[in-house]
Amino acid sequence: MKTIKLLFPVVALLLVTSCVSIRVASDYDQQTDFNSYKTFAFYKTGIDQAEISDLDKKRILRSIEKEMLAKGFVKSDNPDLLVNIMTKANKRININNNAWGGWGWGINPWFWGGGPMMNTVSTRTEGVLYIDLIDTKQKELVWQGKGTGTLLRDDREKKTERIQKFVSEIMKEYPPMAEAR
Repeated sequence: MKTIKLLFPVVALLLVTSCVSIRVASDYDQQTDFNSYKTFAFYKTGIDQAEISDLDKKRILRSIEKEMLAKGFVKSDNPDLLVNIMTKANKRININNNAWGGWGWGINPWFWGGGPMMNTVSTRTEGVLYIDLIDTKQKELVWQGKGTGTLLRDDREKKTERIQKFVSEIMKEYPPMAEAR
């Protein structure tokens, strides 16, 4: 019984932190020399197609620009890389069957059963942000980062912080590390 009491807070903490975390993945062209890229610009045509508010687009683009500048890139009218974004939102539905009580002999030998069943249904919106880096000379995608996590519908400051966290986590994957051979 003590084990269950100790295990419950740990499981609860894992559930809470799993909702807050951002899952990140990236993919890239292994033939690309990422050290040759020094300048960037935003791909306006692609960004205009992202299905989010213009204010959120600005927040994302400012965060990307901050990350690119921190990596030593220079914003340019004649860039080596074009930065594009895409977004997607998925509604996640969680159904939990919570039974309590136990099965076994009840009040008399003819009673067999358990406690009541309770179903809880919760929904949350999970967002996906893609950041694409396109080689302007080759006109092809050379790197793509993807971040997936729960979207928060809080005040502006919290939304801005969440977007910055998404972008920061995705951009940690760039430039890709050379794989050991």
